[in-house]
Amino acid sequence: MATQATQQSIWALDPSHTLVEFSVKHMMVATVKGRFGGVQGNVVIDEESGTPVSVDVTIDAASVDTRDEKRDAHLRSADFFDVENHPHLTFKSTRIERVGDEQFTIVGDLTIRGTTREVTLDTTFNGRGTNPWGQAVAGASATTSVNRHDYGLSWNVALETGGFLVGDTIKISLEVELIKQG
Repeated sequence: MATQATQQSIWALDPSHTLVEFSVKHMMVATVKGRFGGVQGNVVIDEESGTPVSVDVTIDAASVDTRDEKRDAHLRSADFFDVENHPHLTFKSTRIERVGDEQFTIVGDLTIRGTTREVTLDTTFNGRGTNPWGQAVAGASATTSVNRHDYGLSWNVALETGGFLVGDTIKISLEVELIKQG
């Protein structure tokens, strides 16, 4: 019995319309948010099913922006991302499962500071369209959480009132726009 090859297409992240944002508790009472500006990558999509086949993303660690220059410099230092020795954060999918009409679970390897751990992105496909320049575009949203200690991001300060300056759980949120290639 012959099997039919599936048609796959490559979609590149549009950096100017893609947002990689994170949030973490500060002093146990507030939430600080940041984002990365230097994001690039590709998604391969099975055109017949509309299902992503693979995701490969690279983030420039030095592009971190929390709207505070001193904090950003500290995040780039060896205490956190150590951008001099680890200039990129990467995500490479290992499996993708459709869990609803437009919902997917994307499991993959997230590498931060030279340490790789498996993470699961809860992902929603937001649709396809054509931009004013005739390019096919698509959008997706995804979320996950990681423990920063799993990646060697352990710097902290104990507070006089108890607890710590920086929370352990990092929430990650992505808003992605893709442009079909070829």
